[in-house]
Amino acid sequence: MFARSSALLFAPQCANDRLSFFSLIPVTIRLKSIKNIQKITKSMKMVAAAKYARAERQLKPARVYGNSALALYEKADIKAPEGKAEKHLIIGVSSDRGLCGAIHSGVAKAIKSQIAGLVESGKDVVVVNVGDKLRGILQRTHAKHIVMTCKEVGRKPPTFTDASIIATEVLNSGYEFDQGSIIYNRFKSVISYKIDKKPVFSIDTVANAESMGVYDDIDADVLMNYQEFALVNLIFYGMKESTTSEQSARMTAMDSASNNASDMIDRLTLTFNRTRQAVITKELIEIISGAAAL
Repeated sequence: MFARSSALLFAPQCANDRLSFFSLIPVTIRLKSIKNIQKITKSMKMVAAAKYARAERQLKPARVYGNSALALYEKADIKAPEGKAEKHLIIGVSSDRGLCGAIHSGVAKAIKSQIAGLVESGKDVVVVNVGDKLRGILQRTHAKHIVMTCKEVGRKPPTFTDASIIATEVLNSGYEFDQGSIIYNRFKSVISYKIDKKPVFSIDTVANAESMGVYDDIDADVLMNYQEFALVNLIFYGMKESTTSEQSARMTAMDSASNNASDMIDRLTLTFNRTRQAVITKELIEIISGAAAL
């Protein structure tokens, strides 16, 4: 009876010794994995910094395209008629890549808000997604409004050819809109960007605008070519602004991830050292106690 009781008391003690010794293994594995993740985030930060520097240099000349495309709209004060603008086109600019903060979710939130307001007014709304990340967010709640998604965006710096292909697909989609808008992230600084939108008008809206009467007789083909070129310019401008904002946001996000990994490594290293010291101290006490008993 006493032997059975002593065995029962002795078994948990041995289990606790093994548990305290083997508790170092999961801490070691986790510490190693976090160090590997930190190496990845630091590398991604360096890559994003190089891409950001290139995107910022290319943004300055690209802004000329966006400003010049809106020159006619602003000077002629072109606006869609309130009662006739029933069809609205929304072009959201993002990319296919993640790990860049709230770049994509911010654009999606602005599109959802605009869709809600337009639908409440009784207007027909369609959305063109430039980037697969934006499609993934809007697909769950606004799938019926999506008519087109342009993928393979963000892997390489956007070019004017890419914008012209997107504009051609939009014009050939068969959807005749009265008014539209391009929603994108406008770059402000390395740590700051802002959701912005630019207006888009159809050829009929521009041709029938009252303010166009101050100009001389404009040929229909010339106006059509200008509208197509203006749409390409606005898409190209939005893609350049969005790319620069995305790279700066990814650089900031990877820097924050590296700092968080450093904090976790420090805490796990402290836990590992304390646990190891406790195990070593306990084994030394057992050895010394055994030697004293002899």
